[in-house]
Amino acid sequence: KALEETGGDMEAAIDWLRTRGLAKAAKKAGRVAAEGLVGVANEGVRAAIVEVNSETDFVARNEQFQSVVGNIGKLAIEANGDIEKLAEMPYPGSGRSVSAELTDAIAKIGENMNLRRAAVIEVRDGVVGAYVHNTVKPGMGKLGVIVGLESTGDKAALADLGKQLAMHIANTNPLSVSPDDIDPAVVAKEREIFAEQAKESGKPAEVVAKMVEGRVRKFFEESTLLAQTFVIDGESKVQDVVKKAEAAVGAPIKVTGFVR
Repeated sequence: KALEETGGDMEAAIDWLRTRGLAKAAKKAGRVAAEGLVGVANEGVRAAIVEVNSETDFVARNEQFQSVVGNIGKLAIEANGDIEKLAEMPYPGSGRSVSAELTDAIAKIGENMNLRRAAVIEVRDGVVGAYVHNTVKPGMGKLGVIVGLESTGDKAALADLGKQLAMHIANTNPLSVSPDDIDPAVVAKEREIFAEQAKESGKPAEVVAKMVEGRVRKFFEESTLLAQTFVIDGESKVQDVVKKAEAAVGAPIKVTGFVR
């Protein structure tokens, strides 16, 4: 068809096909892409996590789409998680940018796709633990977590702890590592809601104040990683699990941050 349209001119036919592809991609750009894959690329002290969306789960199982997500994950480490920088980086082996490669994939696969978000965690000395849930292939699935562990101790033991913590985070979705890291605006909002709830009890002001503080403490226990109950044993606090692991690792361990 392309050769017919261009009178048999091979170069013009290639341009015709590319133009058609871009036009098709533009038509699909407004369609909702809520499925897709999370890709994790880990280099030990540095790891990246990316989310690339597609319209259907069927495309998430497409090998070309998976290849694109895997390559974008590796590039995200170089981009330091900057999504705009990542979109303009050269895509390996194609001569196109990442965003142009996605446009090309849209034309070939026939669904809208977009590069939604990316993040990088780096530690000076230690490991970045990773876990991918509902894995479709290594380092790729429906839900991903990376978590930074800083320590001078044994890296293999540290990596084991990192994976367990990442699995925990995937399950519990904490807001932050510790109470100090939670956005003060979030805490203020929760405190305000607790205060309104406590006032409705009709109890004296000093009792209401104690009720509010008790609920804030419970909020921190439920919402911050180190204060949560470790899902793998169902009884220890995460901070105690980290402390206990220091013996196996042979050095202090600091959880520097995570991305889910």
